[in-house]
Amino acid sequence: MQKAAAYRQTEVNASDNVKVISLLYDGAVNFLKMARNRLQNGDISGKGFYIGKTTAIVTELSSSLNMDAGEMAQNLSRLYDYVLDRLLDANLHNDIKAFDEAEGVLETLRSAWKEMEKNRAVNSGQKVANGSSVGVRA
Repeated sequence: MQKAAAYRQTEVNASDNVKVISLLYDGAVNFLKMARNRLQNGDISGKGFYIGKTTAIVTELSSSLNMDAGEMAQNLSRLYDYVLDRLLDANLHNDIKAFDEAEGVLETLRSAWKEMEKNRAVNSGQKVANGSSVGVRA
C-alpha cells in the first residue's frame, strides 16, 4: 500500500514539474512579445525590462538542467545559450531578427512541453487546459 502511495506521489510531482516548466516557457514567450512591443512603440527601457525578465527565465531553465542526464540536457543547454545570445543582440542592437530567432526557439520548446503536459494529463486522468475531461485510469 505504501509503495502505491509513493508511486502516485512521484507521478504527481513529475506532472507538477512539467506544468511548472510549461508555465516558465509561457512567461518567457509572453515577456519576449512584450519586449518586442515596447521596442516597436519606442519604449527602450520597457524593452530592456522585459528582455531582462525573459533572460531570467531562460537562465533559470538552463541552470535547472541535470547535465548528467545526457545528450538531451546538453542539447537544451546549447539551445538556451543560443536564445540568451539572441536576447543580448535584440537588447543591444534593437534587432527584430534576433527577437524572431529567440521567440522561434522558445515557441518550439514551449510546444513540446505543452504536448508533454497534455500527455501527462491524459495519462493521469486530469483535466486538460481546454476544460474537457479525460479518461481516468483504473
